Amino acid sequence: MTIAIADAFDLPDWLGTEQVVWQATTSLIEAAHVPGQLTSGPDRTYQLDLLAVDAAFPKPICPERERTLVHQAWHYGEVVLVQIDFRLAAAVPGTRFDANVMCEALRRVAKSVGAPASNFTVAVTL
Repeated sequence: MTIAIADAFDLPDWLGTEQVVWQATTSLIEAAHVPGQLTSGPDRTYQLDLLAVDAAFPKPICPERERTLVHQAWHYGEVVLVQIDFRLAAAVPGTRFDANVMCEALRRVAKSVGAPASNFTVAVTL
């Protein structure tokens, strides 16, 4: 798995101006990498996964440098976007996701594109 820091300015403009739904494309499982997508209407879809950077079994999921940046950004109320094997992900501290962490990560993604959090809806299949 290759991980590189990405930039929120590379996200589509409509994420900051329209109602958006983020939906996990798998059921909520205890996993460090949750694939998902952002949609706004039938013609606007953008892949956005969630990545818990502290997962370390069977091997570390994230290099130390990027892990440190993720923890620092989270401490200051921000989120780091990373590229994982050609997919964009919002990276968060921790080893797995629950509904609260998912919602907080997406709230911070909304903030990063200048959108009110009320424009974002999170949908998760249990």
